[in-house]
Amino acid sequence: MPQTTRGRTVPRLLPIALPAAAVLAVSACGGGADSGGSGGSGDASGETRTVEHARGTTEVPADPQKVVVLEPVQLDTSVALGTIPVGAALFDEAAGVPDYLGEEAADVQGVGTVPEPNIEEIAALEPDLIIGTEARHSALHDKLSDVAPTVFMETQTDPWQENVDLVASALGKEDEAEELLGDYEARCDEIAEKYGTEGSTAQLIRPRDDVLTLYGPTSFAGSTLECAGFTTPEHEWEDISLDISPEKVLDAEADLVLVTADDPSDPEAVPPSVRDNEDEFPELYTVEDSFWIAGVGPKGGMTVLDDLDRILDESDAFEASE
Repeated sequence: MPQTTRGRTVPRLLPIALPAAAVLAVSACGGGADSGGSGGSGDASGETRTVEHARGTTEVPADPQKVVVLEPVQLDTSVALGTIPVGAALFDEAAGVPDYLGEEAADVQGVGTVPEPNIEEIAALEPDLIIGTEARHSALHDKLSDVAPTVFMETQTDPWQENVDLVASALGKEDEAEELLGDYEARCDEIAEKYGTEGSTAQLIRPRDDVLTLYGPTSFAGSTLECAGFTTPEHEWEDISLDISPEKVLDAEADLVLVTADDPSDPEAVPPSVRDNEDEFPELYTVEDSFWIAGVGPKGGMTVLDDLDRILDESDAFEASE
């Protein structure tokens, strides 16, 4: 079923092959459809749960203690649920774990990059659960399963809330995840009501190489802007985003325009094509890409909403209600 947010339907990009990670049973160790490997220390109780995911079903520890995650939404969700992974694949190994995840996540060990996780580094951590993504890590599934029980999301481009549900199911924390997503929706409602955003448009731009990437309503940032009452301008979206040439920068016009940057305070963060047309972008702000782009998950969602609240409070176009 399509994801519905604040009365608007956000279409699913790619159908999930199986129901999103339903927990089917709690049993004593053994007797699963796919035991998923022998590595890791496992749950001290010896109990397991059967989790349905993109690769079928896998027996996972009832209370996993040493989790490795291969996707930003998996890292964010695990931390938000209080299960700090022992290892995580990162987009930027040099930068490490994003600061917005807090001190509790600062010591999570990097195990390669999101596109190319390092199997040897993962195995050295002796995990009792690995969470990855079919769309990115399909070729590594068998090797990962030899290390520890492995659960795969279908794709990172599915509605992020559904991937949160998958991670929560793998960790046995579905109720906690439901509460986190409820808090996120409530924060969206609060901002929408406070600033009267309904009927206004918003567009996120990410400068990359020689193109400008516009993020659509089914992207993480786009869906969060829509959750907070904004509408994304219509485009022929290519999956969750659209690349345009700098010459077509006016295609990014909206009531609120946000430009991502490593350092939002850098005067050069806004690309020349946007600066040269500043009169067409009266409500233009730079935002940090570590959470607006890579902060997919409950903690990232709340961080984006807090940042959006700050921006709208500074804006002359969106006056806060009393």
